[in-house]
Amino acid sequence: MILLLLVSLVWAFSFGLVKRLGGLDPTAVATLRLAISLVVFAPFFRPRGLTAFHVLRLALIGAVQFGIMYILYQRSYAHLHAYEVALFTITTPLFVALIDAVFARAWKTRYAVAALLSIAGAGVLVWHSIGDSAIIGGVLLVQLANLCFAAGQVAWTYERTRLPANITDASVFAIPFAAAVLTAFACSLGTTNWAGFAPRSQQWLTLVYLGAVASGICFFLWNKGATQVNAGVLAAFNNAKIPLGVAVSILVFREKADMGRLLLGGGLMALGVWAAGTRKKS
Repeated sequence: MILLLLVSLVWAFSFGLVKRLGGLDPTAVATLRLAISLVVFAPFFRPRGLTAFHVLRLALIGAVQFGIMYILYQRSYAHLHAYEVALFTITTPLFVALIDAVFARAWKTRYAVAALLSIAGAGVLVWHSIGDSAIIGGVLLVQLANLCFAAGQVAWTYERTRLPANITDASVFAIPFAAAVLTAFACSLGTTNWAGFAPRSQQWLTLVYLGAVASGICFFLWNKGATQVNAGVLAAFNNAKIPLGVAVSILVFREKADMGRLLLGGGLMALGVWAAGTRKKS
């Protein structure tokens, strides 16, 4: 549990730090952040026993879950406050439930109710900016990022069962991250002026921290911590970063928020996630 709490605290500060990279091309930021993460995972790479199909499927998962996700996620900061990005990531578990239900052919009415509650919560949060296409665009970018991250998680659970018994998560993580780097870099060729990309020294430090610690080391710590707790505790910590991220963005990074609207909208979205995760007793 200590590891999960530590990672949640690290991720809570990441939202405000990413916002401070404003002014830099978001696709370039995503590419460099992923590249630094790959450097962290590379020493653990042990491909023995993997087939070409294993590698291809892992690469596709990484391209979507990390590559496309980070491109969309980084770009959303140009339109939203850090605390808003943190709050709108709350729908990721809902997307996981919806996608898994489709694959398992186990659709439940509560999923539709959960989606409506989440939409209502998001509506409360952006109602004052309903005519601002940039704000709405930011919300959509976060939701698409959530969808990619959720799809990758579901795909990973299926793919994990296909891998040889001697394969650990750490030994293959370099494959999805390598694919993610290539995906982000390919996109950057059409959006980024690499010759003019010149982060300040403080921004370079932030990039290294986000890539190596927040995305790299924390993924390892999270996976290790997940094996030490039950499913209920793990589910709680999955969204712990959200209230922590909102609080840090407002209290530490001094972002201004309408607290009444924030609590109402966030409450409705949290209720939607709870509704998607409930199970009837048999």
